[in-house]
Amino acid sequence: MTPLLVRTQAYVNGTWCHESSGRTFAVHSPATGEQIGVVPDLTTDETRVAIEAAHAAWPAWRALTAKERAAVLRRWFELIVTHRDELARIMSQESGKVISESLGEVGYGASFVEWFAEEGKRAYGDVIPAHTRDRRLVVIKQGVGVVAAITPWNFPLAMITRKVAPALAAGCPVVIKPAAETPLTALALATLAEAAGFPAGVYNTITTTQSAEVGAELCAHPLVRKLSFTGSTTVGRQLMAQCAPTLKKLSLELGGNAPFIVFDDADVDAAVRGAVQAKYRHNGQTCVCVNRILVQRSIHDRFVARFVEAVAALRTGDSLDPEAQVGPLVSERALDKVQAFVKDAVAKGAQVQLGGTHRRGLFYDATVITGATSNMRIACEEVFGPVAPVFVFDTEDEAVSMANDTEYGLAAYFYSRDVGRCWRVAEALEFGMVGINEGLISTELAPFGGMKQSGLEREGSRYGLEAYLETRYLCFGGL
Repeated sequence: MTPLLVRTQAYVNGTWCHESSGRTFAVHSPATGEQIGVVPDLTTDETRVAIEAAHAAWPAWRALTAKERAAVLRRWFELIVTHRDELARIMSQESGKVISESLGEVGYGASFVEWFAEEGKRAYGDVIPAHTRDRRLVVIKQGVGVVAAITPWNFPLAMITRKVAPALAAGCPVVIKPAAETPLTALALATLAEAAGFPAGVYNTITTTQSAEVGAELCAHPLVRKLSFTGSTTVGRQLMAQCAPTLKKLSLELGGNAPFIVFDDADVDAAVRGAVQAKYRHNGQTCVCVNRILVQRSIHDRFVARFVEAVAALRTGDSLDPEAQVGPLVSERALDKVQAFVKDAVAKGAQVQLGGTHRRGLFYDATVITGATSNMRIACEEVFGPVAPVFVFDTEDEAVSMANDTEYGLAAYFYSRDVGRCWRVAEALEFGMVGINEGLISTELAPFGGMKQSGLEREGSRYGLEAYLETRYLCFGGL
């Protein structure tokens, strides 16, 4: 790893710092188990320092023009792109993501910085036709204030940039708490942010294993005006409750239970490719990964045969192997969960068509299960692993009903060549994002987010900037 980007300190108020008592925690590779870094284990005390520093930096940062802030963001974008290989290597080592996907994530994450550097210039207001001759009614948009961002381990770079780029573009300073599993990527980004020229206090990164305590501080502190969180629905509900006393603005991107529907008029080969992409990305460890594959009965056997063949061809290997397509799970806890889901499904009548085997360490074979039914855990809970259960349906209405039979509503996918069906099903599915004949749908250009228990607000696109702005009304009288 590049010494420039590998940091052993947190970044607060423009300074690289340790925890006051010297407490640290180690970071390990899921692929090898080796220790790859040691970082400070900060507490609520340092978190308060970061919040106060961000608040002190806010007036000067918001006073800059959008174009001036965009120039700093653009420099950050260019540095991220320049250090693409180094960032990807750090990411793969600490998250277990295979290097080809890590390289893709760097580009994806950088795209949000590039997008919002420009979009920040378009925080337009309005002039409203007045109701009396002596008044002028004006609407302006201004940054909300200090933003706290709590990010997950599975996208350790892109989940930071997707949150903080619009915040920074809107004139808001940020305090970032990355996951304890992947602090090194976050600190590498902070290194590049410092090099890009963000003023002291505008960009802060807290590393900690004390997630509950630090998260509670970010929620409770009155100087934090906005919280953005990506993670489980359980934790999201807790954070929302903790934010209630101070009425913070919230962006929550929570759990999913994505269906993937294959109708009998679909291009089966295209559906197989899409299912493999949407299921086994990062070894099934993303919130938009397919959790349930629903196949119309008349093409079930044909789809399963081709799907099993495609999944069997995936290459499992070390995270840094450029040929690897499937890497390790992130932890023993994740491995135990995957094994428990498969065991539960088999006990309730499912058949393992491929995989179902724990090989070594945190590696679990890419798995396909048929005969899945609604009473199995895998039907209603996120497996967050490389297990694809296949369900059978008969009619379009049944498919939509099965797909919507979940408290979650993040992403859904379906394949059909009937234009009328495409419109009907797309509008009937209760999910914030729908891929129609497409398994990879994420882009900085489109709004990312869910419905129901999958969250609030949207990230990315022009809608992502709105989440960090206050809409204010100015009434000019006596004119």
